[in-house]
Amino acid sequence: MWNKDSLQQLVKENLSDYLFVVVSNREPYIHNYVGSDIECIVPASGLTVALDPVMRASGGVWVAHGSGSADKAVSDKKSCVRVPPESPSYTLKRVWITEEEFDRYYLGFSNEALWPLCHIVYQRPQFNIDDWNAYKQVNRLFADAVLDVIKDRKAFVFIQDYHLTLLSRMIKARHRRVVTAQFWHIPWPNREAFRICPWQNEILDGLLGNDLLGFHIAYHCDNFIQTVDRALECKVDYEDNAIIRSNNKTYVAPFPISVDFDRISENARNPAVDAEIAAIREKYHLTDEIIGIGLDRIDYTKGIPERLKAIDNLLTEYPKYKYNNRLVFFQLAEPSRIKIPRYKELNDEIDCMVEAINNKHEVEGWKPIIYIKEHKSPLTLLAFNKMAAFCMVSSLHDGMNLVAKEFVSIRNDEDGVLILSRFTGAARELTEALMINPFAVDSIVDSIVAAIEMPRESRRKRMVLMRAKVRNNNIYRWAADILSELMKIDRASSENLHGISI
Repeated sequence: MWNKDSLQQLVKENLSDYLFVVVSNREPYIHNYVGSDIECIVPASGLTVALDPVMRASGGVWVAHGSGSADKAVSDKKSCVRVPPESPSYTLKRVWITEEEFDRYYLGFSNEALWPLCHIVYQRPQFNIDDWNAYKQVNRLFADAVLDVIKDRKAFVFIQDYHLTLLSRMIKARHRRVVTAQFWHIPWPNREAFRICPWQNEILDGLLGNDLLGFHIAYHCDNFIQTVDRALECKVDYEDNAIIRSNNKTYVAPFPISVDFDRISENARNPAVDAEIAAIREKYHLTDEIIGIGLDRIDYTKGIPERLKAIDNLLTEYPKYKYNNRLVFFQLAEPSRIKIPRYKELNDEIDCMVEAINNKHEVEGWKPIIYIKEHKSPLTLLAFNKMAAFCMVSSLHDGMNLVAKEFVSIRNDEDGVLILSRFTGAARELTEALMINPFAVDSIVDSIVAAIEMPRESRRKRMVLMRAKVRNNNIYRWAADILSELMKIDRASSENLHGISI
């Protein structure tokens, strides 16, 4: 069973000669001005949830875009600050980019081109040459920051996600003693879908600068290898799941990401959580209602309109849930990427749906949907997860979805039902959840009814099995598996076994 201590021991025994560096677009801690005061917040990000425990255990440096209004004020001359604030254990080095660069690199190419390209939810990607040029420039800025941190040291560099596809090649061009890995947190589509990208070859070549490339599930690994095999001149070793190109061998493997089960589970036992539940019940005048929850960024991949339509259909087909066994569904959603037109349209769509459904089904002041569109504290999120009869994850396409694993981790009472889209990576592990096709609204309705009516003992059996899986396959195992694979690759490199050219 991997935990923080065993991961620290792995790092101590094997990585003492290396600097461990994580690189991502989003920073794990953001400093903002609130009046004349400075507040540090943890962003609502699966990436932060996943990697912060790893960095606490391993130390090192996290390189990320400095986005907070007070980030510069708390950073030193090298753009660094020690985090987390309550117990500093690693360094956060911030990369400064202009507003125009951010709009083109992040909102433009990353999230209007790559995001819809990789998520098969029928949103057309937008390809713009100026966005692509900005994307390349920001990747260069990140490379400069990483190399400034490493200097002449040996290092393991762990790059995150689709914002930095060119980074490993840029680092390796200037520092050959670096071993790089990249984890792709979103799906990788089939080769026919990806081939429409005008800069497909540059992106694939950039990713193949890594020594190790990880995805959540084997299906995404297969899609990537087939895409490369079709697009580039290279040698594909299907037996080893490796690709050889430009004097570099890249291993491709699945590493299902997870959460810090023990810490989340322990936090859920805090009496402050029960006090927060009582405060929520008082604020929303709750008595014995059936509580359902959805917790998401507002994104067209999350299936929020589909689940709201399911609530509407449920109350129409089963009126008892608004007259007798009243259902209250809390949709907690944090606005995201609202400068992108499709996201603004989605915000407006959800607002209109919530208002229409509540107006349609309102009875004596009771409304079925309570829509909370703001950032909520970790304590409040724990409380909503703990009080819910069911949690609905209806993603249309998702790499993993850590919300599902967090819900399971929180439920020390071994109660509650997870309704889970079969199009998430989490569905491969959490098979005891009620599986849905989020495109089929009627199937969502049936699953909500099944969740509400499920006997206590059946709920307990399902939750016990899911909790055992998440506890065993936790974030520390994920990190240990990747670090162990990196160490194997580094040893092979030292023995001249993996510098093969084509």
